[in-house]
Amino acid sequence: MSATQRRRLNPPSNESESGILNERILLLVFESIKWDLQVLCLTASVNRKLRAIAKRLLWRKLCVYRAPRMVAALANGSPNGRIGGGWDALSKLMFFCCGCESTRHFMLSRPTPGHFARASRFSKTSGRSFLTKKCRGDLLFVSDPCEHSMGDKEDDLGIYRGVFRGFMRSKTRACLIRRQVAFDERVRCPYCGTRVWSMTTARLVPKSAARRLGSRDGRLEYFVCVNGHLHGTCWLIPLSSDEEVCDDVEEEEDDDAADDDGSEDLDGYGEFNGDDYNHQTATNGSTSSTGEDVLGDEPIK
Repeated sequence: MSATQRRRLNPPSNESESGILNERILLLVFESIKWDLQVLCLTASVNRKLRAIAKRLLWRKLCVYRAPRMVAALANGSPNGRIGGGWDALSKLMFFCCGCESTRHFMLSRPTPGHFARASRFSKTSGRSFLTKKCRGDLLFVSDPCEHSMGDKEDDLGIYRGVFRGFMRSKTRACLIRRQVAFDERVRCPYCGTRVWSMTTARLVPKSAARRLGSRDGRLEYFVCVNGHLHGTCWLIPLSSDEEVCDDVEEEEDDDAADDDGSEDLDGYGEFNGDDYNHQTATNGSTSSTGEDVLGDEPIK
């Protein structure tokens, strides 16, 4: 038998369709372990092929499994169900508190490192509080602030994140463009790496945002990137404070009563490098929306 005939009988195996690189096998494995976040992170770091499969397929499946209603709302009306910045960036936003450093409008005594969040809660009712009246037609999901202790002499630091649906067509982006707001020179999006606008510089921070976070007006700052990812910080009012913290009552309560929020609940506690953090909001505890539990994993160590 010639060498040519042997090659025809024994064609070279397609590595991309064998073993762990077979997408159907990968899906079955992750479905069996309920889309374990740590395992997916490790899988995506093995080699380029697995990283490409994770970016194209696995991160999207993780988002759909962990936050189905939020993902359905974000993907609604998007061409081919695509998400600004990619599914890997959305996954990171859902499960990673980005930490923070001092910025032009928000000074810290020391930087706070990022960490994987064991749990979070995203709500479009909270997101509505971050929109000015002219931009209330936009859909924005925002998490409750992740609390970080900064010492006995300072208030707790709240770090929060969010995401717009269809940001390229949003009223918020149109307002930023119309006002010719420049990109921030120092800050980049911690989730997709693109440039960001400071909403404080743009004067697009409504007072309802501070009330929703459990902060005070002028004691917060947040940024929005070109893909519609939001991240920000605030100083939280201590729960023992005599000052009453209330939600925005001008438009929000009527909207809440008429709209099922479709929020995603991810509440929990954890520790990172010795610093305690949790994901309880420092408001009066009232929530008008119904949510569903979408739990993350233990922080990766």
